[in-house]
Amino acid sequence: MALDQSFVGRSYPPTPPYEVGREKIREFADAVGDPHPAYTDQEAARALGHPDVIAPPTFAFAITYRAAGVVVQDPQLGLDYDRVVHREQRFAYTRPVRAGDRLAVVSTIESIKSLAGNDILEIRGEVHDQAGEHVVTAWTKLVARAAEEA
Repeated sequence: MALDQSFVGRSYPPTPPYEVGREKIREFADAVGDPHPAYTDQEAARALGHPDVIAPPTFAFAITYRAAGVVVQDPQLGLDYDRVVHREQRFAYTRPVRAGDRLAVVSTIESIKSLAGNDILEIRGEVHDQAGEHVVTAWTKLVARAAEEA
């Protein structure tokens, strides 16, 4: 069954703040195999004009994906998460994520489309810091595969 188009534009309450720690940034950089010194060395980050170490660009996915989970688990939306695959991810930064940031995400359903019986759901996550300043916008596109005919 196709997802209800009336959900397009629906926003969900902000997530509790996620505190970005230096160790989490280091672990993430190690996990993705990115050795850039600005991710682990405060002096290297400062030399680039940042007040502390910064996170790799895809670090925001860990925060925004959790926030998108609130959307996909909304029982009124009716998404069958057992049939979902992650199709696409993109980011638009105002500034890098930094150690010490406390980030909250507001998720909004940007679009719902049906294609060959599959539902395509795009969720926009607006990430703001503790001062309310925009840090990054992330778009997550999910595909709920069509149910197999019995």
